[in-house]
Amino acid sequence: MELLSATCVLDVLNVANDYLWTYVVIVLLVFCALYFTLRLQGVQFRMLKDMWRVMLGRDRKQVASNEKGTRRIGSFGAFAVSLSSRVGTGNLAGVASAIFVGGPGAVFWMWVMALFGAATAFVEATLAQLYKKKGIDSFYGGPAYYMQTGLKRRWMGVLFAILITITFGMANQVVQSNTLCDALSNAMGVDKLWVGIVLTLATLVIIFGGIQRISRFSSMVVPFMAVGYFLLALYIVLTNIFVLPSVIALIFKSAFGFEQVVGGTVGVAIMQGVKRGLFSNEAGEGSAPNAAAIADTSHPVKQGLVQALGVFVDTLVICTCTAFIILISGQYTSGADGILLTSLAVESQIGIVGRYFITVAIFLFAYSTIIANYFYGETNIRFVTSRPYAVQLFRIITGGTVMLGALVSLQTAWSMVDIMMGLMTLVNLVAILLLSGKVFALLRNYIAQKREGKEPEFHRHMMPDIEKDLECWE
Repeated sequence: MELLSATCVLDVLNVANDYLWTYVVIVLLVFCALYFTLRLQGVQFRMLKDMWRVMLGRDRKQVASNEKGTRRIGSFGAFAVSLSSRVGTGNLAGVASAIFVGGPGAVFWMWVMALFGAATAFVEATLAQLYKKKGIDSFYGGPAYYMQTGLKRRWMGVLFAILITITFGMANQVVQSNTLCDALSNAMGVDKLWVGIVLTLATLVIIFGGIQRISRFSSMVVPFMAVGYFLLALYIVLTNIFVLPSVIALIFKSAFGFEQVVGGTVGVAIMQGVKRGLFSNEAGEGSAPNAAAIADTSHPVKQGLVQALGVFVDTLVICTCTAFIILISGQYTSGADGILLTSLAVESQIGIVGRYFITVAIFLFAYSTIIANYFYGETNIRFVTSRPYAVQLFRIITGGTVMLGALVSLQTAWSMVDIMMGLMTLVNLVAILLLSGKVFALLRNYIAQKREGKEPEFHRHMMPDIEKDLECWE
């Protein structure tokens, strides 16, 4: 009876997910990605140099808005926090699942989503910077705040805050924890219960230290894990370099091939590519702007550029690494799914050491994502209520959901994440479409200053129509 009930719940979630994503979310995501790319004249392509310059802190006046006594979190620190959320199980297990369900063609649609979705990421991150607030230790903000301040719709901000807290602070934590515990249990034969206990304690140690500790942790771990995984993929690709052209051809053939059109699998590939691409790079979802807001920088556009770069790094580099490893190995036809498929693919190329490498990688990827997800939840809990016990309670709930991830079904967790992610994405996309005019004006201001040979700086008097709404940018 219990099994039947669980199956019914899962079926209902799947039907709701299919409708929400097929007829609403994907249509709006694609529209926004194309609209913003056109209106911003391909900002994500023509300003790549500026993205790297700002992210590496090479602009001459990186911080103009720092308050005396406030500890600064620079563009790279904010980039690391957002990337630690982006770079997670979606890059290893999510890509594998997309290929398992949608075939190799799903990889192409992940690429497309990243290339055009980066413009959407630019818009939401720039808005988060524009409407950010002053905190005790750092700045803070995100979609809930630009909905309340920019749109004058607090109810919309509260709705978004609730959705993102459930999505990232709870459901997503279950997915990350489940994948991590599965990987450790399968590789080392450790009981998932004990893995869950250790993971929960390790999570609580970091999150009770606040955003400063989270930022420091992300800045140290994220570059290490991303570079290590990239080097592994590069080694596998180079040792199979003669196979690579056929792998790329397979991706394109599966995305557009006649057999796929007739068989109806092109739609599945698109669906999986967009869904898992969004789960991984989060462009338009409304999560990364919470991290973008904490950066202390001299112009909102700078952090918009950095977050657009984050989409490229996540999908075009790290997700592609996983896709190439799986397709080169040929393991995508083995019937394995998720992290098991990725692990088998790596193991087939470098031997048993591959299994342990993936175990370490998934630990770092999933653990850093759990930490960043918590931060997104805390930021939005603070938006809904100022009562201090709410944050402390949420920290305890986070520990509980991480522990829960070691024990529940992954299918149910994925279904919950998909439907909540779809809803919060819709709310955020509506908001950034309504506020996008402010971003267009900010980009014009940034480019005009660059043409004059200045290091772009923004002050709120430059936008007199909303000057009174801006708490920062004196």
